[in-house]
Amino acid sequence: MSTAVYKNLIGGQWVTARSGKTFLNLNPARYEDTVGEFPTSNAEDVADAVAAAKAAYATWRLTPAPKRAEILYRTGEILTQRKEQYARDMTREMGKVLSETRGDVQEAIDTAYYMAGEGRRLFGQTTPSELPNKFAMSVRMPVGVCGMIAPWNFPMAIPSWKLFPALVCGNTCLIKPAEDTPLSTYNLVQTLMDAGLPPGVVNIVAGFGPEAGAPIVTHPDVRAISFTGSSEVGRIVGQAAAANFKPCSLEMGGKNAMIVMEDANLDLALDGAVWGAFGTTGQRCTATSRIILHKKIAAEFTERLVARARALRVGDGLDEQFEMGPQINQQQIDTSTHYVEIATREGARLLCGGERLIEGAHAKGTFFAPTVFSGVTPSMRIAQEEVFGPVVSLIECGSLEEAIGQANGIQYGLSTALYSRDVNRAFAAIRDLEAGITYINAPTIGAEVHLPFGGVKQTGNGHREGGTGAIDFYSSWKSVYVDYSDKLQRAQID
Repeated sequence: MSTAVYKNLIGGQWVTARSGKTFLNLNPARYEDTVGEFPTSNAEDVADAVAAAKAAYATWRLTPAPKRAEILYRTGEILTQRKEQYARDMTREMGKVLSETRGDVQEAIDTAYYMAGEGRRLFGQTTPSELPNKFAMSVRMPVGVCGMIAPWNFPMAIPSWKLFPALVCGNTCLIKPAEDTPLSTYNLVQTLMDAGLPPGVVNIVAGFGPEAGAPIVTHPDVRAISFTGSSEVGRIVGQAAAANFKPCSLEMGGKNAMIVMEDANLDLALDGAVWGAFGTTGQRCTATSRIILHKKIAAEFTERLVARARALRVGDGLDEQFEMGPQINQQQIDTSTHYVEIATREGARLLCGGERLIEGAHAKGTFFAPTVFSGVTPSMRIAQEEVFGPVVSLIECGSLEEAIGQANGIQYGLSTALYSRDVNRAFAAIRDLEAGITYINAPTIGAEVHLPFGGVKQTGNGHREGGTGAIDFYSSWKSVYVDYSDKLQRAQID
């Protein structure tokens, strides 16, 4: 079967990269399955795409926001019709099981409908003036051309978080999909086009970070940057954007803790632990990578969690008998293996997993066994550093206060969870956990699109995706004063 060939989308036209170079998108569950061939772009391609977005901005910004929103609503309708097809495409290129890729597409659908509603809102404020016969208000203005660099783990949901609010605010966009999962972004943008998006409003430049991502960040006509990825790369992106006083939204790493107290519903907490730690093969910035257990229930919980982890069925996500798919590529396998070695050297006890799966069909892809460590102390690297794989650390505590201190004792601050039946403990945790997200009696994964998504410390730089936080990033406030007194009035003086 011939390999599908994809091109860059620039000004509504599909064009090859100026270099003529391409790369292959492979199925991480089956190496021999090539999902597609994509362009390897560089700064010249980025410049072409920015020019197209800048030209389209002249008319798109003047399109009434409710009309822009109607395109997003139609996008949600078409995505609903194509949900199964796009989910299967995503499982082929990303690996996660079909139930999860269906959820990824659904998140884009939800975002489309939510942001479509914002097209008739985009509220500003009206306020009394301090002077007579003078009217004061604030309005939201579009920013301009927005550059977006997307990750591979949610290859349709996260691009929708970036594109849809930017579009409803009147911006035009240039997006670089992750090189491991470009097809899902192509599917999303094709749906926008089928819904009536004008040429040039969204442009796609495929390729790798240094060649295609960096020029987006530094191009002078790109007015804002949205990046999701590692904290290491995010620091580089943020510094480059800051050098040109460019607004930059960074959504980066996490080392998320789930606290299980002695009064918790253990059956519920176990379900949450398995889903939080091993859903998406642990490849979420919100993954439950630390579980802090009260000493009174630690032994029972540990035994039951290990049994559940060993029983997980790992395989090709297109086969619905499997519960966990592969890691995205060999580099992630190497990272998981490296942290297993570090944890073992530091004295943590490996209870299950800890190795690549290579028997039978597993040999054709990049699979890693669900891994559980006990005897972990808060200072160990396995408890401090992001693995981004199916590896979870168990830490013991003697009180809620100790648990919160352990949860907060990291460089990240994305998601946290508490399992307890005590409402007083719940509200103390909500107040005291240093994170952008806190769940009570639910795992650290499961964010909904109408609430702000992001974190504190080295997880982010204060901006949020989702909800009105995204609208705030993709719009700029303008204060407007209308003086109908027919005379000079001087604020603060007259």
